[in-house]
Amino acid sequence: MSNLDLECFRTTPYQPPAVTLVLRHLNPVLSGQPPVQVTLGQREQLCVPVAKNNAFPPPNVLDYTRFVDLSCYRVTGPSLNLNLGLRHLNPILQNLPGFGVTLNVPQQLCVPVAKNGMVPPPDVLRVISHIDLLCYGHLPNPAIGAALTLTQLNPVLIPQIPARSVRVNAARQLCVPVQKSGDNIPVDVLTIARWVDLEKFDILSQATPAVSLNLRHLNPVLANLPPEQLTLAGSVQLAVPVSKNGMMPPG
Repeated sequence: MSNLDLECFRTTPYQPPAVTLVLRHLNPVLSGQPPVQVTLGQREQLCVPVAKNNAFPPPNVLDYTRFVDLSCYRVTGPSLNLNLGLRHLNPILQNLPGFGVTLNVPQQLCVPVAKNGMVPPPDVLRVISHIDLLCYGHLPNPAIGAALTLTQLNPVLIPQIPARSVRVNAARQLCVPVQKSGDNIPVDVLTIARWVDLEKFDILSQATPAVSLNLRHLNPVLANLPPEQLTLAGSVQLAVPVSKNGMMPPG
């Protein structure tokens, strides 16, 4: 998962049906935490896969990462008040120093979706349909202060959003993998999904086209929710892969 980078765009407002979900932490560092119950609130972001500084994932990895589109909804829950040490995993950022954070309350649940009816191939769908991330706010909020070039990877957005430079600022949320009650994740998929930890940084970006999209949920638990329409309303964050407390993903 060291090549999974997501650019997060604000979206036009949408309130989904008030679905209540029970979430269980998957990553070994957090697996001892109690389940979290949340109710889907307003959609706030759509996070889509990008490459940084023209460093594209290997072809066998790109086949999967280019279809990781996550729709993020406002949620609330109890504070973890948990101290963690984070380190970057992506090769472009891995020489940056690690940093410590204290997780507080969950702020968003990000779940897999398909854009404009483009559903990934069955072998890819089998994996990415189970990538659910619960995003916690934290303190402090250290800044990278680096300029990066972002290039879209998903086929729907490649022709619509050109490569451009952004400035990466403050670390804002840690998004950690969870399993929704009722979602039966295959064992081999679980060994991948449990290591998807992404840190969201605020970014400054030049204006991007107001792209309109249709979304459908891919996770089995939310598959019966109605389709959603949205327009991208500006790029606001970059989510990049990190490790927690020195526990590195296998491989």
